[in-house]
Amino acid sequence: MQHEILSPLELLGDDGRITNEGWARAPFWRYSRQKIKASPLRIKEWDYYSILSQDRRFGITLTMSDLGFAGLFAVCFLDFEKQYFHQVDTISAFPLGKTGFPFGSDEGRISFGDKKLSLNFVYAGGLRSLSFKAPGIRNAEGEQGLEGAVILSQPPELESMNIATSWAENRKAFYYNRKLNCMQASGGFTIGKRRYEYDPARDFGGLDWGRGRWTYKNRWYWGSAAGYVGGVPFGWNIGYGFSDRSPASENCLFYAGKVHKLDEVAFHIDTSDYTRPWRFTSSDGRFEMDFKPLVDRNSTTKIGPIKSEQHQVFGEFSGTAILDDGKKLKLDKFLGFAEDVLNWW
Repeated sequence: MQHEILSPLELLGDDGRITNEGWARAPFWRYSRQKIKASPLRIKEWDYYSILSQDRRFGITLTMSDLGFAGLFAVCFLDFEKQYFHQVDTISAFPLGKTGFPFGSDEGRISFGDKKLSLNFVYAGGLRSLSFKAPGIRNAEGEQGLEGAVILSQPPELESMNIATSWAENRKAFYYNRKLNCMQASGGFTIGKRRYEYDPARDFGGLDWGRGRWTYKNRWYWGSAAGYVGGVPFGWNIGYGFSDRSPASENCLFYAGKVHKLDEVAFHIDTSDYTRPWRFTSSDGRFEMDFKPLVDRNSTTKIGPIKSEQHQVFGEFSGTAILDDGKKLKLDKFLGFAEDVLNWW
């Protein structure tokens, strides 16, 4: 079932349950933290950006999250030519919503800073301005000290993948997420004396915006990519593994700013070695890809009962994707990422 939501509505009812589960091409659900029927320890809010350069083969990811018991903030530099990454992250204790995430994905400002890093995300007038600093980050050449600013352009006609689903074992536990892809990227950053510059004619950024009340243990699979195919902006969002997805999946293609909905997509991974080739297949035959890993951005965290095992793998996709009208797109070494994450949180 792929239940599409077509007009604005409240996300949660007075009972704390989602009013209408499904997917949408725009963020129609109105989120309010006050309506969540749970301890602040169970509420999860995050903004995650990835900005990758298909041609110049570098990228950066920026994370701000308030997980109730802890806030996690991270900056990660990626060099795909040298198959290298360096991440700096930091944790705040028991923010319990005080980080100040906006309720909407197209509003406001969120910022954080300490000795290890600083992050500032602003949305205004169809532009997302991201500024960041991480003095401890090094590139593959050993130069140190990352600082920069990136602007992502979000035209009003750009569709996104939005989904609201709950857990079968607890319908008051919910996941509300927006994946906004193919935003043209300008600006850049320096590490030491070296400059990394984005070209809006070639480079894109993506947003993973999430709000929800989660159950304790969950595993998810997620993949995303963006670039140009035949001069047209193209990308995808694929994912599954947590919450009850019977109302809808979050699998889709983005082409010329429009969403082309997919059914189910399966990740085929050798979990004993994430650097071995992956494969992706779809129930409708519209997404068939081989994946060559270049960088395994992996981490393991354990703080008391809180644990996380993450493998976000960046690499090259080769295969075919089919649009709603039957048009087949062939890809070769298309840069993107896919991940396998297991959390107890």
